[in-house]
Amino acid sequence: MAYIFVCASRHKCTACFKQYKKKEHLIEHMKVSCHSAHEPKCGVCQKHCKSYESLREHLTGPLAKANCSTIFADRGCKLCLKLFDTPSSLSEHREVCCLNGPAPLGTMKMPHTNSQRDVDISTSMNGFCSTIAPEAIALDCEMVGGGSDGSLDLCARVCLVDEDEKLVFHAYVLPQIPVTDYRSEVTGITEEHLKDAMPLTEVQEKVLRILYNGESIGKARLDGGKARLLVGHSLENDLDCLRMSYPDHLLRDTAKYRPLLKTNFSSHSLKYLTREYLGQMFLHGRKIAILHDMYDIQLGVHDPYEDCVSVMRLYKRMRSQDHQLEGIESSSANQHSQGFGNVFETWKPNEMKQMMPNELVAVSKSNYRCWCLDSLLKS
Repeated sequence: MAYIFVCASRHKCTACFKQYKKKEHLIEHMKVSCHSAHEPKCGVCQKHCKSYESLREHLTGPLAKANCSTIFADRGCKLCLKLFDTPSSLSEHREVCCLNGPAPLGTMKMPHTNSQRDVDISTSMNGFCSTIAPEAIALDCEMVGGGSDGSLDLCARVCLVDEDEKLVFHAYVLPQIPVTDYRSEVTGITEEHLKDAMPLTEVQEKVLRILYNGESIGKARLDGGKARLLVGHSLENDLDCLRMSYPDHLLRDTAKYRPLLKTNFSSHSLKYLTREYLGQMFLHGRKIAILHDMYDIQLGVHDPYEDCVSVMRLYKRMRSQDHQLEGIESSSANQHSQGFGNVFETWKPNEMKQMMPNELVAVSKSNYRCWCLDSLLKS
């Protein structure tokens, strides 16, 4: 007796290609997936992925899609994961995409900003000068230990860098309680560095003056105004040790930005992110272990300037993504209150059942604010 199996039609998500037996299951998937133009996407098959790490696995992992992997190996950049028309255009792109780590300031004692002058981003500070008012500032702090066991984080050094990688502000910070562990093997800080350090309250004042850029706190918290975006890695730790707060919608944290997270949505280290997305060299799908072509930071003593530059480069690379935005999303990019996430709550169940899979994807919205929207503010 011959058995004939009839394959029931399945409902396929046109973004991530998942398939469902029932249309209502596809609709439930769309409600929680929040597919949008902002998701990392395979340049070969156009599959949407939740993070760049999941896209990397799709293209180069042990279970990579065969056709996508083959084409990407020939014409794809393994740093930014973009696909190019020809191998020659890829070679030209690699010249600018692959970066070397910044030269560290070192751990020598540096004079902090002259406390007799107002801190202004257009004035010379510590021998560095910035003449262009940037829209983003990168922050990094080094912490020493306080308390009986040295586990209490105390800010001992702070560094701010602008979008042009120029040093905006640098100071050693006088801890408010005695230091019991200088953590010198990581921070490079000794008692000598903090002998004439700037009081924390003065550091707070100068940093906030730079960040708010003459804008009132109320205006900055409402819609940003002229206040600057604050870029960093695990920014809450730096702000906590500085005993400062800053509006959430002005924070750009590489430890929390969804496309840069692991596949389980936990954070990568800054060291990993800079190596994988800024400066790892590849040949025929294999990493080349050439020291001068590797973007390595935090090899020994952590340098805050080096970390600031690295996190700013990551931010600018993510901001430069071209997601083919349209209409209302582009025009409202300057509004931090712009809605993200589940737009399907406004649709009736019967209306969604009548929609084709591609129509469901078209109306879906991202559940995070993509940094590419920041680039619209600069135009």
